[in-house]
Parts: sequence; structure tokens; C-alpha cells
Amino acid sequence: MHVLIIGGAGYIGSHVAREFLDQGHRVTVFDNLSSGRRENLFPEAAFVEGDIRVASDIERAFADSARYDGAVHLAALKAAGVSMTDPGSFATTNLSGTINVLNALVQHGVPRLVFSSSAAVYGEPKHVPMDETHPTEPENFYGYTKLEIEGLMAWYDRLKGLRFTALRYFNAAGYDVNGRITGLEKGVTNLVPVLMEVAAGLRDGVQVFGTDYDTPDGSCVRDYIHVNDLATAHVQSMDHMVTTDASHVFNVGTGSGASVLEMLATTRRVTGREVPATMVDRRPGDPSMVYASSEKIHAAFGWAPQNSDMSTILDSTWNAYQVHHGS
Repeated sequence: MHVLIIGGAGYIGSHVAREFLDQGHRVTVFDNLSSGRRENLFPEAAFVEGDIRVASDIERAFADSARYDGAVHLAALKAAGVSMTDPGSFATTNLSGTINVLNALVQHGVPRLVFSSSAAVYGEPKHVPMDETHPTEPENFYGYTKLEIEGLMAWYDRLKGLRFTALRYFNAAGYDVNGRITGLEKGVTNLVPVLMEVAAGLRDGVQVFGTDYDTPDGSCVRDYIHVNDLATAHVQSMDHMVTTDASHVFNVGTGSGASVLEMLATTRRVTGREVPATMVDRRPGDPSMVYASSEKIHAAFGWAPQNSDMSTILDSTWNAYQVHHGS
């Protein structure tokens, strides 16, 4: 297949591009490099620089009569907190940009799309593990945009025959286990890269928000999925749409969780660094436990995480940080 990967120079997108290439597919990457990095591009893949907010930019990805058997859409603003103070930027990029993408795919006859959705569509957990029947009540504007896009894709499927798979990620983490991708994320806020920045001496310490939750060690529990496992889910989802000619919504997680204190302890062991931490009060709105049920995607085509244990996630991330900040 020839696959257009929109946002393919970013953290997750570059791993997805690598997996499609590894499986023998032809890849074209479309990215504006605002958060993606040139060092995350591969010589085997074509590259078109452009912005999903600009319809004419997307058209350039179809120049020279390029034909695509499918597309993967990962380009988005993702900082949930910022989405609550700057909804306009999120609406313009995530919603208007995606409408440009959908229109281009339909116009050029691309038959299928894998979409980077999010567990943020669910909002506050009503039960764990969270499966795809869990109520969708997003608590931030970022999650709202992802849910709205799922609705848009359902209408484009119904009206235009554009098949889609929405992958609702939980906490993406880790770096390529073979060390082929080392371009670090910009402006990190998630726990794993923050822990790495502390270990590398780029931050003074990490804050642990709450140690009095109803969890085994009192700290929050989250579902961390290795980015290589996410990448595999994208390729297998595309293959599954070819065989089923239908649209799907799948969770992508491990079915269990790791606590903040467990991640901290494992980081200290993996890096051999002190990693100073300060215990502070809970943050408003942080649930005690969030983790997925991924039984649906496993039943559909056998996907299961292979690299999502804490040690592999943290070791592969530390290796990437050592490339840039080793001493």
C-alpha cells in the first residue's frame, strides 16, 4: 500500500511511519514541523511540508497524481490544559484542519483513514477498565475536538464511503526499542518525559500530585502504552479495514496501569539517577485510576502490547534522551 501519514514527523507519527515502512509499505509524510522534527523523517519516505489548516498545502500531497491506498491522521494540538484557555487554536487546527483533510481524501478517492483519537473522549472514568461503550463526556476542549472528529468521520463514511478506524490512545510513552527514532518531543508535560528531563538534569525535580488516593501506593494510576505498540496498532488497523471494508473504534491500551510512584522508582533504577521528587496536594479533577480495556481490538485482529512494561518504556526513553543529553 501507499500510505499518506499526516503528522508523520511527530513523536507518534514518526513511529507509525517507521512501522509502515518496516512492513513493506510505501509512505509519504505530510507535516508542518511545528512539533515534528526533520530528524524523525526517513529517507525511504517521501516528505511534503505543509499545514492541515491550509487546503492548498494538502493538495500538494496529491501532486504528480499521487494515489494513496489509505491515510493516517495524527496532526493536532494536544495540550489538554491549553485547550481550555485557547479553544480557538484547537478548533482551527483540530476541527477545521481535519475537515480539510477529510475533503481532500474524498476528493482524491482515498478509501480509508486511521485516526489518532484519544481516551480524553471519555472524561471522568465511570468504571475501569474503560471499554468502548464507556460514556463519552470529555472534560476538556481537546477531548471534545477528538470526539467531534469521530462524529465527522462517521458522517463522511455514511455519505461518502470513507472508511475509518479511530484509535483511542491512552498514555503514549517510550521510544523506538531499536533506537532508530530519537528526536525528542517539544514542550513536554507528560510524566515520562518529565521524569527523563529530571534524570538528565534539565529540570530540578518532579512533583507527585497526591499520595492519598485509593490505590495500592496512594498515587494516581495510568495506562502507559509503548509507542511501538501504538504504531503496530495503526498498521494492523489499516490492514483490517482492507479485509473488512468497515469502520471501527478501538481503545489502545494495556488493560492495566502503573502508578506515579512506580514510574518514579523504575526511572531511578533504569537511569541510575536520583530523580528528586516532591509530594504535593492532588490536582483538581485528577481521577485515581484510568486504564483501558483493549479486548475489542484484540478480538478484531489479535493486536496486543509487546513492549509496554514499565522497564521497556523507561529504558527506551532514557536511551533517546542520552543521545542528546548523555554525559
